[in-house]
Amino acid sequence: MDSDFNFFKIEYNNVLPKPGKVLISEPFLLDSFFKRSVILLTEHNKKGTVGFILNKPVDISVNEVLTDFPEFNARASIGGPVGTNTVHYLHTLGDTIPNSVNVFDSIYWGGDFEQIKLLIDSGIIKSDQIRFFIGYSGWEPKQLDREISENSWLVSDIEQSDIFSTGDQDVWKTTLNKLEDKYKMWTKFPENPGLN
Repeated sequence: MDSDFNFFKIEYNNVLPKPGKVLISEPFLLDSFFKRSVILLTEHNKKGTVGFILNKPVDISVNEVLTDFPEFNARASIGGPVGTNTVHYLHTLGDTIPNSVNVFDSIYWGGDFEQIKLLIDSGIIKSDQIRFFIGYSGWEPKQLDREISENSWLVSDIEQSDIFSTGDQDVWKTTLNKLEDKYKMWTKFPENPGLN
């Protein structure tokens, strides 16, 4: 029996990529960086797109990555395959950090690094207010639109609590489980169906 229903085709859901939205990878995307990933977009314009993978934690503290950094109980995450010699951060500190970019609601990107260090050293910043990423995810102009049209990504919303869940690897499943049944079913499929 044939069906016109394509279980893995991402239906257009009127959610366009823009800062504050997330990209959720389709279940069988094999790229080592993007496999079952959720990426928060921080920039999307005619110059390209920037985002950070939310569910690729590494067992490295920020102090192991950054020299001359105050002692801080926070792990780093892989933000993406671009600029892996750079460190970026998302936070909820708003204007407390000069030059921060508001992504959406109370989520901010970047800002004055020396101020970050000073506030951490003073005990003002807590580990649940900031996340550090090694590298970032980036797309050339129109590249992301093309990948979305090829069914690589579902564009959706995310809750702030999921962004600051310290790189929880279950964010992919958690985010899909908040969507319609078709996408909830993606979480039930094995990562490599050929092994079953």
